[in-house]
Amino acid sequence: MSSSMEKAVVLRSLSCTPLVCTRFFARSSHKLTRFSSLSSIPRRHRSILNRSLLRHHLRLISTSSRPSLQLRRHFSSLSPRAVATSPTQPSPVGAGDDVAEKLGFEKVSEQFIEECKSRAVLYKHKKTGAEIMSVTTDDENKVFGIVFRTPPKDSTGIPHILEHSVLCGSRKYPLKEPFVELLKGSLHTFLNAFTYPDRTCYPVASTNTKDFYNLVDVYLDAVFFPKCVEDFQTFQQEGWHYELNNTSEDITYKGVVFNEMKGVYSQPDNILGRASQQALFPDNTYGVDSGGDPQVIPKLTFEEFKEFHRKYYHPSNARIWFYGDDDPIERLRILSDYLDMFDASSAPSESRIEPQKLFSEPVRIVEKYPAAEGGDLKKKHMVCLNWLLDDKPLDLETELALGFLDHLLLGTPASPLRKILLESGLGDAIVGGGVEDELLQPQFSIGLKGVSKDDIPMVEELIMKTLKNLSEEGFDSDAVEASMNTIEFSLRENNTGSFPRGLALMLRSIGKWVYDMDPFEPLKYQKPLMGLKARIAEEGSKAVFAPLIEKFILNNPHRVTVEMQPDPNKASKDEAAEREILDKVKSSMTEEDLAELARATHELRLKQETADPPEALKCVPCLCLNDIPKVPIFIPTEVGDMNGVKILRHDLFTNDVLYTEVVFQMRSLKQELLPLVPLFCQSLLEMGTKDMDFVQLNQLIGRKTGGISVYPFTSSIRGKEDPCSYIIVRGKAMSGRTEDLFNLVNRILQDVEFTDQRRFKQFVSQSKARMESRLRGSGHGIAAARMDAKLNVAGWIAEQMGGVSYLEFLHSLEKKVDEDWDGISSSLEEIRRSLISRKGCLINLTADGKNLTSAEKFVSKFLDLLPSTSPLESATWDSRLTSTNEAIVVPTQVNYVGKAANIYDTGYELKGSAYVISKYISNTWLWDRVRVSGGAYGGFCDFDTHSGVFSFLSYRDPNLLKTLDVYDATADFLRELKMDDDTLTKAIIGTIGDVDSYQLPDAKGYSSLLRYLLGVTEEERQKRREEILSTSVSDFKEFGDAIEAVKDKGVVVAVASPDDVDTAHKERPNFFEMKKVL
Repeated sequence: MSSSMEKAVVLRSLSCTPLVCTRFFARSSHKLTRFSSLSSIPRRHRSILNRSLLRHHLRLISTSSRPSLQLRRHFSSLSPRAVATSPTQPSPVGAGDDVAEKLGFEKVSEQFIEECKSRAVLYKHKKTGAEIMSVTTDDENKVFGIVFRTPPKDSTGIPHILEHSVLCGSRKYPLKEPFVELLKGSLHTFLNAFTYPDRTCYPVASTNTKDFYNLVDVYLDAVFFPKCVEDFQTFQQEGWHYELNNTSEDITYKGVVFNEMKGVYSQPDNILGRASQQALFPDNTYGVDSGGDPQVIPKLTFEEFKEFHRKYYHPSNARIWFYGDDDPIERLRILSDYLDMFDASSAPSESRIEPQKLFSEPVRIVEKYPAAEGGDLKKKHMVCLNWLLDDKPLDLETELALGFLDHLLLGTPASPLRKILLESGLGDAIVGGGVEDELLQPQFSIGLKGVSKDDIPMVEELIMKTLKNLSEEGFDSDAVEASMNTIEFSLRENNTGSFPRGLALMLRSIGKWVYDMDPFEPLKYQKPLMGLKARIAEEGSKAVFAPLIEKFILNNPHRVTVEMQPDPNKASKDEAAEREILDKVKSSMTEEDLAELARATHELRLKQETADPPEALKCVPCLCLNDIPKVPIFIPTEVGDMNGVKILRHDLFTNDVLYTEVVFQMRSLKQELLPLVPLFCQSLLEMGTKDMDFVQLNQLIGRKTGGISVYPFTSSIRGKEDPCSYIIVRGKAMSGRTEDLFNLVNRILQDVEFTDQRRFKQFVSQSKARMESRLRGSGHGIAAARMDAKLNVAGWIAEQMGGVSYLEFLHSLEKKVDEDWDGISSSLEEIRRSLISRKGCLINLTADGKNLTSAEKFVSKFLDLLPSTSPLESATWDSRLTSTNEAIVVPTQVNYVGKAANIYDTGYELKGSAYVISKYISNTWLWDRVRVSGGAYGGFCDFDTHSGVFSFLSYRDPNLLKTLDVYDATADFLRELKMDDDTLTKAIIGTIGDVDSYQLPDAKGYSSLLRYLLGVTEEERQKRREEILSTSVSDFKEFGDAIEAVKDKGVVVAVASPDDVDTAHKERPNFFEMKKVL
């Protein structure tokens, strides 16, 4: 999500997402919570998180683009970090071995992992053969995960549907969805499930020991004893079913996974990734789609579904992971209760992944993807070259060297393969993920999108020629040093953002362990990294990397070239084919059959919309309010002055890393220059100075720091008319490099020259490609931004820099770069003059006390070098988009439906209970009506407490007007709500879990900065917490009256398919204004 669209507390998160099917999705583009975002996924069902340890770390950082950001819009006024109880005292290591034996486990191996300061023991359950990695460390953020090998034989999506379904009730927890009860009422720091092409993972995390073991028990019961294998209706709900409301209507397909995958198959990048993977692996399990192909999913039978669970969800086929500061013996006690119920099975041999044999000659395939009707299709082709690198898994040293090579080739804007491809002008943006090594055999993929058909051979030729040149000439020594520093810094920092460190380690270990290899090896990077470093020093980088390029790429015949062609008729052809199948189904049915189907549809919906009885809900373990601290988590913040500039200091242990944010006011910027700001930020990092080109500058950042990013931040401020709007420069370095860090920030801000017309044009093309991809894949974020822009000035500013208006600006700018480059260049200089000044500047520093003190002289010198001239007077930004309902039409098979209004305008005054209630609406009413019954992948609401905008949003939704009807009934749902004390307590605890979400030190310092910018005081945080803890049922009813405004006065924006917009237009003429942007 573009950081210009952020409205409140933004937390660092992973800059990668698990490229896997997930149980849930990013709850909103505004607040990518602890669920994996499925937007912008280039390779479906592949986990970047689980690639080699080096690749894993590289994905967490970027020297040239802003860090991936995570927005918790609701809880901006509260403290992020999780509650911890005192950990159970761990048993002495030796004493534990006897207890483990008695509990039925034999110790296979025990090692101390220096890299994460942890003791790891591998156990085997004697009766079933289940393997357990038990990692003991002083990290309070405890992690559990259970992983099964689940290779599918077809693209019916069994592993994915099962992953959703096992969490819908179990033997001990016979509710509709215990998973949702955990979402509502636990202090989890992670709660999800992932489907890979060959395995399914069920991880949870919490800092509260009691809560952690509750989560573990619910998940173990869910995977081993799920109700779904006896309940056909769960299979229908999560997988697929025929839906018929009355016998005169058409039959349709419904199902959560079915609609999720329709969304996936609407995105060109996903279609390309799927085609590449299946063509590379035609003979093994990777040749089918574990997530499910919407055209194949309806072929899945309930019997096949049950058999898949029986076969693979067995302890003999399980790898189990524990990590944290809890008692390692208690872990084994919990496991033995479950595992002892089973005998050994043949699952391990049946689930083994067979390797793909290498081709003797290259293969070429051509696929079509849905393109917008009436658009210019000339430069809309995609081409990607893919190699399967070996017919077996690689050893760690080779894998490490390949990961390093991948970073050298593609890791930064200055990397030669990336740079040469983008500078060629043959395409708009890179496709293909480089080295992918989280499956049994590694691959390498690279290509371009936004290519004209005639240029496809030239792209292929350029890729091969560039790789050949690099194998012959080698890499620049500064580039090698920059890559090495980048890698070493990220390994030392171990910053996984909001993602639990123990889970990142688990996914890394599982990448080998799941293929019966050593689970310890992927955790130990120091020795192989030092060995690689020594080899490079002794033999030179060319001797290390040239043989890899030659062997694995240039001389490797197992190459698949995938060409993607735009087809404006594909979406309508697919819809027509689906309609034809369903019409045949209906015509083959008798009147009695149709009546029975209508009855079954009604019965399923009734079950979906009927709440669990209170006595059933009591079976899900829950904390009580006494377990919850009464005060918010304290982040040390000292506010001082230096050279007339405000300095915020946060004295926190950061493992010798210094984190800084340099903040500049944006209020003096002319309104018409706002859309240029994101490109201004990119230009600062990706254009050169008068004595250094951008490659040298980029390498210098890589050699001296852990990364620098620049981005805009805009938000409303509660109680004020004017929004706050800033440019934030974010950087980090080892404390010994603090001087280098501030020197580089100064050089970027003041010395970069806006003179490279060709590079700027590339930035425009890349941004356009990125925005078009967001429209199809993250339409809920686009809709939310558009609604905000209609309701407040901060929203309008953000939409100018990251919404549909920004995309329209980019289209016109592309032409203008050629016609009036001097004008654009001088506008970029004007933005710099307006922003970069000591007046209104603010510096945020996070490190330990000693390093904060030693940084002062470098900060002072940096401030002295800033221009002291006052920026121009504040500009007038008083625009909003017209408040009409809009349908943004895109070639997709699913919809993203939003409705919003400002509830402060109708007199609502903020209370902490609003956090509890909006979370409750998402996890009950909207979950049941939009997702479970409506068949969307998700529905949720979002309350921006700074602006007062309350919004409803859906994600990958088969409906449009029906979803709006659900939104409009929300106020009545709240007014009629009957809620017992247990349910209310659970809702309060779940909200505190979000408010106190776990944070690493850099995120704590950053959250504190944003609270300062938004005027949120410690007193207000305490007041809101007390209001959360004292939320009552009457608050729900009052809030129902407040959000009636959304029904009566709300604006609607839907990013939707042409067919659904046409249908809506027939039902409600003139309800929407239609807008085509692709």
